[in-house]
Amino acid sequence: MTDLEAELRAAVRGEVRFDTTARALTTMDASNYRRVPLGVVAPRDADDVAAALDVCRERGVPVVARGGGTSIAGQATGTGVVLDFTRHMNRVLALNPGARTAVVQPGLVLDRLQEAAAPHGLRFGPDPSTHSRCTLGGMIGNNSCGSHSVAWGTTADNVRELAVVTARGRRLRLGPGWAGAPEGLRTLVEGELARLRTGFPELPRRISGYALDALLPERGADVARSFCGSEGTLGVLTEAVVRLVEAPRARALAVLGYADESAAAQAAAGLLPYRPLTVEGMAADLVPSPAALPRGGAWLFVEAGGESEAEARARAEVIRRAADVVDALVVTDPGGQRALWRVREDASGTATRMPDGTEAWPGWEDCAVPPARLGAYLRDFRALLAAHGLRGTPYGHFGDGCIHVRIDFDLLTGKGVARFRAFSEELADLVVAHGGSLSGEHGDGQARAELLPRMYGAQTVALFERAKAVWDPDDLLNPGMLVRPHPLDANLRFAPLPRRPVDVAFGYPADGGDFPAAVRRCVGVAKCRTTTVGGPSVMCPSFRATGEEEHSTRGRARLLHEMLAGEVITDGWRSTEVRDALDLCLSCKGCRSDCPVGVDMATYKAEFLHHHYAGRRRPAAHHSMGRLPQWLRAVDRTRTAPLVNALAGIRPVARLGKRLGGIAAEREIPRLAPKTFSRWWGGRRRPAGARGAEVVLWPDTFTEHLTPSVGRAAVRVLEAAGLDVTLPPAPPRRRSRVCCGLTYVSTGQLDRARTVMRRTLDLMTPVLESGAPVVVLEPSCAAALRTDLPELLSDDPRAQRLASRVLTFAECLDRLAPDWIPPRLGRPAVGQTHCHQHAVLGDGPDRRLRAAAGLTGELSGGCCGLAGDFGFARGHYAVSAACAEEQLLPAVREAPEGAVVLADGFSCRTQLEQLGGVRGRHLAEVLAEGMDARPAPEDAP
Repeated sequence: MTDLEAELRAAVRGEVRFDTTARALTTMDASNYRRVPLGVVAPRDADDVAAALDVCRERGVPVVARGGGTSIAGQATGTGVVLDFTRHMNRVLALNPGARTAVVQPGLVLDRLQEAAAPHGLRFGPDPSTHSRCTLGGMIGNNSCGSHSVAWGTTADNVRELAVVTARGRRLRLGPGWAGAPEGLRTLVEGELARLRTGFPELPRRISGYALDALLPERGADVARSFCGSEGTLGVLTEAVVRLVEAPRARALAVLGYADESAAAQAAAGLLPYRPLTVEGMAADLVPSPAALPRGGAWLFVEAGGESEAEARARAEVIRRAADVVDALVVTDPGGQRALWRVREDASGTATRMPDGTEAWPGWEDCAVPPARLGAYLRDFRALLAAHGLRGTPYGHFGDGCIHVRIDFDLLTGKGVARFRAFSEELADLVVAHGGSLSGEHGDGQARAELLPRMYGAQTVALFERAKAVWDPDDLLNPGMLVRPHPLDANLRFAPLPRRPVDVAFGYPADGGDFPAAVRRCVGVAKCRTTTVGGPSVMCPSFRATGEEEHSTRGRARLLHEMLAGEVITDGWRSTEVRDALDLCLSCKGCRSDCPVGVDMATYKAEFLHHHYAGRRRPAAHHSMGRLPQWLRAVDRTRTAPLVNALAGIRPVARLGKRLGGIAAEREIPRLAPKTFSRWWGGRRRPAGARGAEVVLWPDTFTEHLTPSVGRAAVRVLEAAGLDVTLPPAPPRRRSRVCCGLTYVSTGQLDRARTVMRRTLDLMTPVLESGAPVVVLEPSCAAALRTDLPELLSDDPRAQRLASRVLTFAECLDRLAPDWIPPRLGRPAVGQTHCHQHAVLGDGPDRRLRAAAGLTGELSGGCCGLAGDFGFARGHYAVSAACAEEQLLPAVREAPEGAVVLADGFSCRTQLEQLGGVRGRHLAEVLAEGMDARPAPEDAP
C-alpha cells in the first residue's frame, strides 16, 4: 500500500481502491483518450470529498471527478485520484413538486430523477441519449443538453443552486448573486465587463470555454450557471438544486423524411416557430434497418406535446403538413415512439462503424452553429471531409444547430494522427467562420480545448486561465482540461495497443480477424450500464445484478484493452483481473445485439479462457459441464441413466458429486431421460403417405439426453405441417453424434470445440450436399451453429454452409409451411425470449406462430440467469438467482390463470423449475398438446 492510499483510507469512509482492476476500469471515458490513474475513491458524502481533496492537495496529486464515464472529450480521465460518485452519492435527496425543484447528488443517474419526478407530472428537461447511465454531476460538469433542449434548454438553464467543495477545502453554496462566490471572482469580472459583453457568441448551444458571461450584472451574476460546463476544473460538486418542468400528458412523434441530410438540416430551423419539443436529425447511413421509418435518405424526429393524444397528434400533423418532405410518419403509440427513439439514441454507437465496417471515432462529436446556418455548414463540412479523404455521417440536434459525427480517423499511425490534427484545426476555423461553438454539448475536454483561441481569441482564453486560478490556484482539479490543455493528439488510447496481430482462435470477421480491433469496438457508450428493468433488452444482466463496473460489458472491454496495452495489466492472457471480471459474464450474447457497437463479450470471454488455461489446470466445472456431451453419450452407451438418476437422488452422493464437479451446492442435478430422443426415433414407425419438403431435425445434447419430449413434440408438429422429418446421419457404433460445440465454446475449450465441429461437418456432409434445412430446437445451439461455428472454422467453407441452413422451430414453419394452421389455443402466454434468440436468431417467426395459435401476451426480456453452465457453477448462484428475479420470475408469478409458461431453452426451463417451481415448455410441446390432448402411444414416455 502506498502512502497516498494509506492516508486516503484513514481520511475517508468510502471505498479507496488502488488495485489493478479499479485503475484499469477508469483509464478511459467515451473519448479517444486514455490516462492511467493512481487510484479511485468512492466518497460517501461531502465530508469524504473534502477529506480526499485535503490529502491530494498536500501531496500535489490531481483529482478528477467522474460520473457515468460517458464523456466524449476526455475530461473524465486523469493521472491522479478519480472520485467515483456513482457508488454512494447517487440519490434524490428531496423533491418539491410545488416549487418544481429537486435536490440531487452528483452520482444520480438521470433516469432515476425522471422516475422520481414522473408521478408528479414533472421531469428534468435536458435528456442526453445516455440518459439511462449518465449522471447529474456529469451533466452539470459538461452542461449537457439532449434532444429536448429546443424546448427546455441546457443543463445550465435548469440549475438553481450548487454545493461545491473547492480544491482548498472551502464549501460554497452557489446560485444567482455573489454570495457564495470564491474570493476574487467578482473583482475579476468587474475588470473585464467589456470583454464579457462582446467576446461570447450568442447561440443556443455554446458550451465551449467557461461561461463567464453568466456573471455579468445584467444576467444576475449567476455563479451557479457559470460553474456549469466547467468540466470539474473549478470545484467538486457535492449537491445540486435543479429545476423541473411540466411533462406533456401526451406526445406525438412526427418522423419526416428528406432526400439527404442537407435538406433535413435546411428545414430544421423553419420548424422551430411551431414550438416542437425536439428537432433531431440523422441520415440513412446510421440506420441498420430503416424499415420502420418513412422513405428518405435522412430524417427529422420532431416531437409535439399536448394535454391529450388527439391534441399532440394534431400539433404533429401541423408540423408534418408544414414540412416539404419526401415522406412522413406520425406516431402516437408510446411503444412505437420508444422504438423510433431507440434508432436515434443508438446512433452514438452505430456511428462508430462506417457502412463498410471501417472504424470511426469521436473528436469532433458535437460542434454547433446557429440553426439557420446548419445546412450551409454541413455542405462545407462535407467538403472538408472530402478534402482530407475522411468520412463521417452527421446526426444530432438539428433544431439547435448541434451536430454529432464520428469520423474514420486513422488514430493508429503517425500519418493518420497528423491528419487528425490538421483536420481538427481546419474544422475549428470552419465552425468559427459560421459563428459557431467548438463544443455544443459534451464539453471541450482534451479534444478541443487546445483550439479555443481560434474561437475566443488569446485574451479571452487568458481570462479563462485567470478564472481557473481564482477557483483552483494549485491547478489540482482536472489539469490539462479547458485551460493550459494537453495537445489534442496526445494521450490517445490506441497508442499502447499492439501493432502486430494477436494470435486468436476465433475469426472475428467483422473486425478483419483483428482481436484488438474487436476490443476497440467498445468506445464507452455504456448502454450496458443501465439498471432499468423492462423492455426487450438483455444486456447486461450481471451488471444489473451486481452494480459493479467490472461486471458490465464496458468494464470487461476496458480490462481486455488494458490487458492488450500491458501497462496496468501486465500478465496478458494469464491476468486474474480479467478472468475474475469475465467470470460473471453469462455469455448471454445480449451485448452482440443490444450494444450499439456490437461488442460480443461471450466470444471475447471464450477467447480469453482458451488462452488463460492453455497448458494449465482448468476449473472442475469446465470438465463436468464443459464436456457434458461426452459424459451424457457415455451414459447412453452404457445404459446407466437410471443409475445416475438414483445416485443424484441420494443427498450425500449428490453433494459429493457437486463438490467434485464444481457445481453450486444450491443446485439440483437435472434428471436424465430413460430413453434418448435418438433411441425413440430409431424405434418409431414413420407415418405413411405423401411427404413434403425434407428437414433435418438436429438432436442437440439437451433434447437428446434431458428433454426428449421436446424433440418428440417437434416431430409431431413438423410432420403435421406436411414436412418430411429426418435426423442427421448416425455415425458407426454411435460413438459420437453431431454437436454444435456450445459447451466447449462457453468454457473456452476452443481446440476441443473445433475438433467436435469438424467431426460434425464430416457427419453432415450428405445433408450439406442435399440442401435440406437443419431445424434446431435449442436456441443456444442454433446460435452456436450460426455464429460460433463459422467464426471458429473460418477456414472450412462447410461451416458457413451449415450455418446458413440452420432454422429455429418457428422459422421452419414460417418459411417451409406457411399455409399450415396451428391449433387454436386461445390462452395467455408468459415466459422469456431466450437471450440467444434475442441476440442472434430473432423472434419474429415465433411471434407470428404464437399469434396464429392464439397465444396472447408479451414474453419478458432479460436473461433467465442460468445460461448454460453459468448458473450451475460454484459461486454463481446468487447472481444467477438475481437475474431470474429481475424479469422472468416476476412475470410468471403475475401471470393470469391458465397461462402457458413458454421457455424454449433448457436452461430457462431448468431455472423456472428450480427457482420458481414452475414447469416451462417449449413452443413445440404446447402446439403438440393442442393438436391432440392425449399423446399418441409412440409418444408415451
